[in-house]
Amino acid sequence: MSTLDAGFYFVEHENVPMHLGSLALFEGPAPAYADLVKLLAAKLPLVPRYRQVVRTSPLQIFRPVWVDDEHFEIGYHVRHSAIPPPGGDEQLRNLAARVFAQRLDRSRPLWETWFLEGIEGGRWAIISKVHHCMVDGIGGTDLMTVVFDLSPDAAGPAPVTWKPEPGPSVLNLVAGGVRDTVTWPLRQLAGVPGFLTQQLGSAADLLDFGRGLTGSARRLAAPSARSLNGPIGPHRRWAWTTASLTEVKQVRQASGGTVNDVLLAAITRGFRDLLDARGELADELIVRSLVPVSVRGQDERGLITNRVSAVLANLPVGEPDPVRRLALLREQMDDLKSTDQAVGAQLLTEMLGFAAPTLLALGSRAAFRIPQPLVQTVTTNVPGPRFPLFILGRRMERAYPYVPIGDNLRISVAIFSYLDRISFGITADYTAVPDLDILTAGIGRGLAELGTQPADAPHSVRHSSKNSRSESRNSRTKQGISKSKQGSGKSRHGNGKGKSGSGKSGPKRGATG
Repeated sequence: MSTLDAGFYFVEHENVPMHLGSLALFEGPAPAYADLVKLLAAKLPLVPRYRQVVRTSPLQIFRPVWVDDEHFEIGYHVRHSAIPPPGGDEQLRNLAARVFAQRLDRSRPLWETWFLEGIEGGRWAIISKVHHCMVDGIGGTDLMTVVFDLSPDAAGPAPVTWKPEPGPSVLNLVAGGVRDTVTWPLRQLAGVPGFLTQQLGSAADLLDFGRGLTGSARRLAAPSARSLNGPIGPHRRWAWTTASLTEVKQVRQASGGTVNDVLLAAITRGFRDLLDARGELADELIVRSLVPVSVRGQDERGLITNRVSAVLANLPVGEPDPVRRLALLREQMDDLKSTDQAVGAQLLTEMLGFAAPTLLALGSRAAFRIPQPLVQTVTTNVPGPRFPLFILGRRMERAYPYVPIGDNLRISVAIFSYLDRISFGITADYTAVPDLDILTAGIGRGLAELGTQPADAPHSVRHSSKNSRSESRNSRTKQGISKSKQGSGKSRHGNGKGKSGSGKSGPKRGATG
C-alpha cells in the first residue's frame, strides 16, 4: 500500500468506517438478482483489487500488502434487500444511512454492492461501498465507468475462470517487509527533488508558496464553529439535495470563479442556517473545511489507489450577503490555487513514507482521534460522467455520493455530478446532528439566492429561524437577485411541509442482506 492508502486503512475503527460510497437510482423494471451477480462477476477481471484482501503484520511492523482472496465468494459482496413501503426518498435515505454506517469486513475484499428493490415508480437502486484505502473520489468514478455499461444494449463480458495467486509465505512477507522498510524511505527521499521541481519549478513559484503559507496561517486564526466538532457514535444520518449543473455554470459565468466556488457558497449558506438555528451564529464566524484536491494525472486515470492532496478553506458563515460570501470564497480559493497550497499537504504525505509502518499506524490513529478544533467539515467535489451509464439495459437516473465522517468531525459533504445534475450527499453523526435537514435545506437556499433553482427540493426547514428567513428576503432586496425564489420561508425549501433528510427511524446497527 502507498502511505496514504495505509493511513486510510489504519484510522478505521468501530465508530469510523472508512469507505466511500454512492446510491445509484435506476429506471425500472428491476433485473433479477442472479443476472446482476452474473454481470458483476464477469466484470471482476477489470478490477483485480475486488478479489484481494489486506494482509498485515503483527504490530504493523511492515506496510500492509494486497493478496488474492483464496476464499472469494461474490455472493457475500452483492447483497439483496428491499425498501420499506411506500418506497419513497425518506425510506431510501434511512436504509442507505444504516448500510453506510456498517464497517466492511476486513477479512474479505473491501467492497459491497447492495441491490435494492421496492422503490416507488418501479425503480431500483444500487448502494456501492469501497474502502478508502482502495480508491479516492476520482478513482471511484473511474471504477463506476468500468463496472457499468456505456450503452443499453452493451454485450456482457464473457465469464473468465479465475484462480487466486497463492499469497506470500510468512518468510517472503517478512523478507519483503524488511526490504520495503529499507528501500521505501530511500525511494521517497530520492523523489523529493523531482517532486519539488515538478510542483514548484521556479523561484517565483517557491516565493508564491511561502506567501500562501502566511495567508493560510492567518486564516487559521479566524474563530470557527466549535459545536461542529466533538465525539461521534456508530450511527449515521445521510441526506441529499441536487441542482442543475447548467444553472450553476450560469452563476459561475455571471460571478466569475469556478463551479466549485459556487457550490462552496451554497454549502456555506447551509452551515450558516444550521448555526443560526442553534443560536451560535456570529459576524466573524467561519466553518473551516478540508477540501480534497485530486493530484491524479491524465495518465493515472483508472489507477486503483489514492492520488489526492487537500487545502483548508474558511467558509464565511458569518457573512449575511450571499454575493459577498461567494466573492470571499472565490478570492480565497484563487489564492490557495495560485500559491500551490495543496503541494504542502502532498509533500507531507510523501514525507510520512519515511515513517515505519508502526509509527504511521499510531500517528494516523492519533491524528484522527485526538480532539482538534482546526477542521469542522470536509467538502469534496468529484466530477462524474456527463454521459449516461447503464446496468443490464437500465439507465442510471441519478447518483448520490457518500463520504465518511471522522473522529471529532461530525459532518461531511460530498458533491458529485452526473449528466446535467449535481448531487450533494451530506453525512452526519446520528446523535450529534439531529438537525441535518436544516443544513440540507440551507444548501438549496444557497443555490436559490445565487440564481440557481435546486432540481428536486425535497427537504424542509422546519427548524430554521425567522432570522434566517428574513435575512434571505433582505439579501434579495439588497442584491436584486431576481431569480432567487426560496428565501422567504414560503418556498419549496422553506415551507416546513417537505420531507427532511434527517432520517426518522431509530439508529439500527444492522441491515439484513
